[in-house]
Amino acid sequence: MTIRIFVPRDAGALAVGADEVAQALEQAAAKRGVAIDIVRTGSRGLYWLEPMVEVATAAGRVAFGPVTAADAASVLEAMVGDGPHALRLGLAEEIPWLKRQTRLTFARCGIIDPRSLEDYRAHDGYKGLQRALTLTPEAIIAEVTASGLRGRGGAGFPTGIKWKTVAQASGDRKYVVCNADEGDSGTFADRMLMEGDPFVLIEGMTIAAIAVGATKGYIYSRSEYPHAIAAMNEAIAVARRAGLLGERIAGSNYTFDLEVRVGAGAYVCGEETSLLESLEGRRGIVRAKPPLPAHHGLFGKPTVVNNLLSFAAIPFILDRGAKAYADFGMGRSRGTMPIQLAGNIKHGGLFETAFGITLGELVDDIGGGTLTGRPVRAVQVGGPLGAYFPRALFDTPFDYEAFAARDGLIGHGGIVVFDDSVDMAKQARFAMEFCAIESCGKCTPCRIGSTRGAETIEKIRRGERVAENIALVEDLCSTMKFGSLCALGGFTPYPVMSALKHFREDFGPAPTRLQAAE
Repeated sequence: MTIRIFVPRDAGALAVGADEVAQALEQAAAKRGVAIDIVRTGSRGLYWLEPMVEVATAAGRVAFGPVTAADAASVLEAMVGDGPHALRLGLAEEIPWLKRQTRLTFARCGIIDPRSLEDYRAHDGYKGLQRALTLTPEAIIAEVTASGLRGRGGAGFPTGIKWKTVAQASGDRKYVVCNADEGDSGTFADRMLMEGDPFVLIEGMTIAAIAVGATKGYIYSRSEYPHAIAAMNEAIAVARRAGLLGERIAGSNYTFDLEVRVGAGAYVCGEETSLLESLEGRRGIVRAKPPLPAHHGLFGKPTVVNNLLSFAAIPFILDRGAKAYADFGMGRSRGTMPIQLAGNIKHGGLFETAFGITLGELVDDIGGGTLTGRPVRAVQVGGPLGAYFPRALFDTPFDYEAFAARDGLIGHGGIVVFDDSVDMAKQARFAMEFCAIESCGKCTPCRIGSTRGAETIEKIRRGERVAENIALVEDLCSTMKFGSLCALGGFTPYPVMSALKHFREDFGPAPTRLQAAE
């Protein structure tokens, strides 16, 4: 009898020795004379347990983790005899951290072989496209609109409205562009999905192309993601050979093809117009809007630009129907959000759940508090441009409007946790410095305001004319928020002003506050 073992090849798992574990399992099996079949999957997202290895049993897949190469022989022995082991976690689906989730977008991640089209299809893959081919483009867009899906990249713009605008725009050619330029601190959902379930992105983009009349698509990722890029390129080649990309998709009259383009890692290229500039072979500089990309996008043609997670939600919506997706969530935030827990946190990883869960539940209950064991002092939600929330705001529901009402952002769903040793004035300075470094330089508020902001906050930290310089920072933030061309300069005030508002005591001579903390 051959034992089937699942070992992740996700970059997060590789970083902590997943390849070595797979090799050690093969060696241990050969030495013991046991036949094994190792399937390399993506990660389930429980990063504190990686490498998490699973074995197929009659009762389901049993997990062990975190496994090292030195553990391989004893873990294999436990797998063969279905016996106890210190690293045995029980049935993977029953692990509380996984069981509490509502996995719609990441349903297959960590379960299937991401390079296998047959495995993808065996787990409901391409059912969404199959249904889409029975509908008119207008009906597809109506379904997406009714689902309530909003852009998962941060802006939260209704996906159906964007698609309808492109569909109605005139043009001899149209494009579909996936923004997979995941640059926010503490985020990894895009990478994890490309590495663990690449066909779901291909399927989602194909459905979008049919809906809007596009014939060509691009996935724009970053050079820091070599494993994701390799996985996407391989999946695209497989889909093309299977007749699911190219001419006459799945035997239909539709034509659509895809390619991956790799950026150099400029944060500003996460902004859609800078991304389009980069795709066209130019320096990534923000375009003034209007015209919108939906009317005048890539190469001057109508273009759908959506985040990877938005496209990845589409197959479920078309397969199960708009209502099945919209039944999750709250208010105008429908469906689920893949939330990424990072920073100083005990249980870091990806947690997909319906909108409405509170920030406190995510940090304290699901995340388990800080890794250091010290009290949580601040949480930044929404990447380096997100606001810092103190514990007093932990009752905030994870919802676009609820965060906006408290001067915050959901962004791409990244949560970074800080304990009580953090210097919030230093964090505010970092926000300005980050903006200054990453600015494309096109608009003055972003280019100059961020540089002056970093200098002024440093003066505050040294205790120089604190009240006057705080007033100057507030004025700079107002100018950047309302005068910048894009969200890089426009959102940098969020971390700065939230730090000033909720952690005012930190804005004085740095040694004084740090000594007080000790």
